[in-house]
Parts: sequence; C-alpha cells; structure tokens
Amino acid sequence: MNTPDPRPPEGLTARYGPQRASTPPSPVPPREPDPHVRRRAVLKAMGALPILSVALPRSPAAAAAAAPVVVDPSARRQTIRGFGGMNHPAWAGDLTAAQRDTAFGNGTGQLGFSILRIHVDEDRANWGAEVATAQRAVAHGAIVFASPWNPPASMTETFTHGSQTNAKRLRHDMYGAYAQHLNDFTAFMKSNGVDLYAISIQNEPDYASTWTWWTADEIVTFLRNNAGSISTRVIAPESFQYVKSMSDPILNDPTALANLDILGAHLYGTPFANFPYPLFQQKGQGKDLWMTEVYYPNSTDSADLWPAALGVGEHMHHAMVDAEFQAYVWWYIRRSYGPMREDGQISKRGAIMAQFARFVRPGYVRVNAASNPQTNVYTSAYTGGSTVVIVAVNKATSAVSQQFTLANTTPTGVASYVTDASRNVASLSGPSLAGGTLSATLPAQSVTTFVVTVGTSGGTDTTPPTAPGTPTATAVTTSSVTLSWPASTDNTGVTGYDVVQLGGSTETTAATSTTAGATVTGLSAGTAYTFAVYARDAAGNRSTRSGTVTATTSTTGGSTGGCGIGYQVTGSWSGGFQGEIVIHNTGATALTGWTLAFTFTAGQTITQMWGGTPTQSGSTVTVAPVDYTRAIPAGGSVSIGFLADQGGTNPAPTAFTLNGGACTTAV
Repeated sequence: MNTPDPRPPEGLTARYGPQRASTPPSPVPPREPDPHVRRRAVLKAMGALPILSVALPRSPAAAAAAAPVVVDPSARRQTIRGFGGMNHPAWAGDLTAAQRDTAFGNGTGQLGFSILRIHVDEDRANWGAEVATAQRAVAHGAIVFASPWNPPASMTETFTHGSQTNAKRLRHDMYGAYAQHLNDFTAFMKSNGVDLYAISIQNEPDYASTWTWWTADEIVTFLRNNAGSISTRVIAPESFQYVKSMSDPILNDPTALANLDILGAHLYGTPFANFPYPLFQQKGQGKDLWMTEVYYPNSTDSADLWPAALGVGEHMHHAMVDAEFQAYVWWYIRRSYGPMREDGQISKRGAIMAQFARFVRPGYVRVNAASNPQTNVYTSAYTGGSTVVIVAVNKATSAVSQQFTLANTTPTGVASYVTDASRNVASLSGPSLAGGTLSATLPAQSVTTFVVTVGTSGGTDTTPPTAPGTPTATAVTTSSVTLSWPASTDNTGVTGYDVVQLGGSTETTAATSTTAGATVTGLSAGTAYTFAVYARDAAGNRSTRSGTVTATTSTTGGSTGGCGIGYQVTGSWSGGFQGEIVIHNTGATALTGWTLAFTFTAGQTITQMWGGTPTQSGSTVTVAPVDYTRAIPAGGSVSIGFLADQGGTNPAPTAFTLNGGACTTAV
C-alpha cells in the first residue's frame, strides 16, 4: 500500500527514534521515525559519507584489451549464508502476505532473499508481531536472526555518556537475566515454528543515543560469563560503522571468542578501504562474519534513481570480496529507498540485490577471480554443486567486452541476467562459450550475472559426488596431521579428494589425494587447525563439503602420552542437559595443544561450550582448546563444560581420543 509517510526524511542517523509519528491519513499503524535523521550529519562531520563515483567511458579498444578473468572453482574463499533484509512491524508496518513471497521467493519478479532479520522487543507482549513474516520466510527456506535495541526497562540504568545525561545501559547485575530474556525470545519464536538461526546481544552498541549503550569491555564480559547459556548462535557486536575497536577485544579474548558464533557489523559510511579485517582472518577460525545492516548510498533518494542504484552493486561486491562477509543484510525490506517499494514492487536497488541473492544461494562458496579486471568493472565468482555464478558490475557509461576463463573445470552451458537502466533481472542471450572461456558484453551501467553449468565437455555428467564422511585426525605431530574419512560415492566414480584448511570464513587447499586419506604437512607446533574434505569426479564435478575436524599440533614432537577422561552429567531438564569433561594428562611430560574427539550415541547435540571450542558433525564431536586450557601439565587436568540437547535417553560416550590416541575413561 503506497501511503503518505508521516516521518521526517531518513538521513544517516536516528532511523529508530523514540517518538511516535502522527497517524497517517490511511489505515496504517503509526510508525516510529527511522533512526537515521541525525546520522547523516554525524557521518558528514566524520568525513565518512559514501560518495557515488562518476563512471568514465572506456574506449572500445581499451575494453577489448582487458585480460580474461580467471575463475578457479578449486580456490575457495568464504561460504555464503545469504542475502536479506529487516522487517520491523512496529516501526515500518509488517510485510503483507504477497510482499513476503516477493521478498523470500526465488522466481521471476522476486528478490530471492534467504535471510530475515527481526527485532527483539523489550516488551514480550509485542513479540507476536514478528511471527507471521518470519514463518513465511522459513517456509521459503530462509534463515531468521534477531537483534535487540533495548533490554526490559527493569534491567537498565541511566548514566552520563559524554554530553548525554540520560544514557541507558544494562545493569551489570542483570547480565544473567538479560541472557534469559534472549533465551525466552528464542523459545517463543521456536514455539511458533521459527527456529532462530542466531540472536544478537545488542544492535549498534556504539551508536545508542536512543537505545542502550555497551562498551567493548562490557560486551566481552557478557560473552565470557553469560553468552554460553544462550540457546542459539550468538552475534556481536553489530557496530554501526564496522568499528574494529568494538570487535578487536572479542577476537583477542579466547573465552569471549569461544562463546561468539557470528561477528556482526554494520557498514554505514564505512569506506571500502576499511572493509578487510586481518585480525578476524587470523583469529576468527570457525566463526562467521556477517554484514547485518546497511542501506547504501543514502536513505533520501528513491531506490529507483538511476544510475545511483548501481552503487549498491559495487557496495555488495566489496562486501563479498574485500570484507569477505558471508551475509549481506539491508535495513528495511520495504521502503522508498529499499529493495521493495511501499507498493510492494521491486525497486532498482532491489533488482541489483537480486542479481546476487537469486543466484548466489546459501551454501555457495566464493572462489578466486580477478576483482577489478578493467576500469569501472568489478567481478566476483561463486560455486555450488555443478554451478558457477559470476557477478559483473559495469559502472562505465558504455558497454565493455570481458572474457571469463574457468580453470580446473569445464563449462557446458551458461545463462545470463542483467539489470540496467531499462531492465530488471532480465534474461539475456549468450554469452558465447568456446572451450573454457565465456566472451561477454557487459551493458553500460549494469550488473550482469552469469550462471554457468560445469561438467564434461559433452555435458553428460553433471552429478557431483556425495559428500565425504567427516574426517578423523590421527598421528598428530608438531608439523603434520594424518586425516582419513569415509569415502564418497559417485555415479561414474570418484577420482580424487581435496583437503581444505578452514581459517575464519576462508578455505585453503591443504592436500589432495586419490584415496580416502591424506597427510597435511608444514603446520606450526602447538596450533589448532580445522580441516574438511571435498570429492571430485572425472567430469570435474565437486561434492559438497564434509564435516570438519579440528586437530592441534603438539609442541614436544612425541605422541600424546597417557590421558584419562572424566565425563559426567551435572544437570538435566526436559530435552537438554549440562555436562563436564575433565581431561587428565597421565603422561610424564606437559601437553601443550590438544584435540579431543568422541562420539555421542543417542543423537545428543552440543549447543554451547566453555573451556573448549566444539565442532560437531552428526554424532562425532571434536573439541579444540581455548587459551586457558591449552596447556596440561604432567599429572594435571583441565575441565570443559557444555550444554547440549538430548532425546529420550542420554548415554555417556564410551570412547575418547586425544590427539588421535585412545584415552582411558572414568578416571
């Protein structure tokens, strides 16, 4: 419904103001003004406003001389969780039934969103407003996560923050109660058929003049002491401008980091140069990196303004390639400046987002490709099963020629789609395909998506192998680890396996093998490494990834020595329990660095852990140490606590291995 909006212009600040606007003339619920009214002035003062560059035309000769973009599906980077946006019924009105399908459906004229962000209201009486759209998103296969702006009023206190004398913060004695508040919201949504993928601790804790402030130290304290009790994945810190000083302390605190699942960030006014995050790549192994809120380039222009909307494509490109985010989430889904207009139709900005969202699906992996092959052209590539997706942004005012060469695989067919001044995600003919090279023309000021089918040159085998079984680590030394795994199967036969090492959100090939086993060498002593495996067939089809295993190299060069395990259930309730594992070093020398492995036998699933970092694939659990449990002196021990879900029975594991060596139990 396209009705007059009673709110002030939505600049880059105060998109969530506390005052209720006057009731619109048509029967739409009153909406709170968006909280970006002052943000534009703030960012302007900081010199951080995003600016749309003017694309200069290229001559045909220069375009023809551009080097081919080499796309290598075997050189894998981050796994993509999806693209999406925010629904906030209290502030923007709920999406209608038709608009939900437009947002989360993946057909012609739909956005293809696979992530929905919702609001955790401080008043549980308002929680029901989030249900209908979340249920429909889940029905379309989307994941749902939630962010709070404020705790319940009974949990907060006022303090002076700079010139703000009525600033609000969570009382330090209420951290446990607040964790329970987040758990209660999670349970409420689950009871309504929406299993939250994750929940945030706080929306924009560093930009909170009208909601709740948190310092970086307070976030670390909460993560250390309270986040372990939260029953779903935990997101933090959701800084409004990807301020690294808000997230560095988390990455530098092993206990806090162990209780974090997703490092979330907002990108308001963040320059592209600040998108990379080397510290996360260094220390964020096993964690996700998400961009959880933005609009770009502003909230004052119509989302259909062209070519301004093309800037969204460049912004998404840098978010995927430079920042290596795994999720890209817009602010309001339906808005004059959003992916869907107030009349429920997809805007130009939305069509640009759909060029990514409809074709780069959850579970796809970004792969290496030249990022900026010629002036004003930006390319990124992704793979999933027997499909390679290439997204090309051309900001130039004239069409350009660009070749794409696929390495280590054979393209057998290609479809292409374009959004430009006159078309929205429109099907194109071509490009021409010769051998392993696509020769394409990128229309002026456009985003073009190429969906490439890969397989044999005759196209007779496009079925990938099944995923290999979860690998097991044995023979762990100071510099190597031997992995073995249940073999993959294929309709024509598996020809090889690729072992990858996971670091942050990226994958690096660590070894290849023609059998279901490999030894990875060249590792550093006393370091935890996480590995997974892919299978390949003769046609070049690649399987989905196996489960992961984490192994910690030793520091002594010898075997594990003696070890004993104490395992006990310390508390239980309907559907869940709390447990403790004690690792005893019964050897004669200190143990620095370890990997514990065991298998549940009744479907138990670990949901949180402290003292260790778990990885679970099916019933197999692998635990790596955190810093304060990494060293176990001779005759000493360390304790690990955890929460887990259970079914009707809860038998204890019967066997444990430490660095691949069997341990005695019940010591």
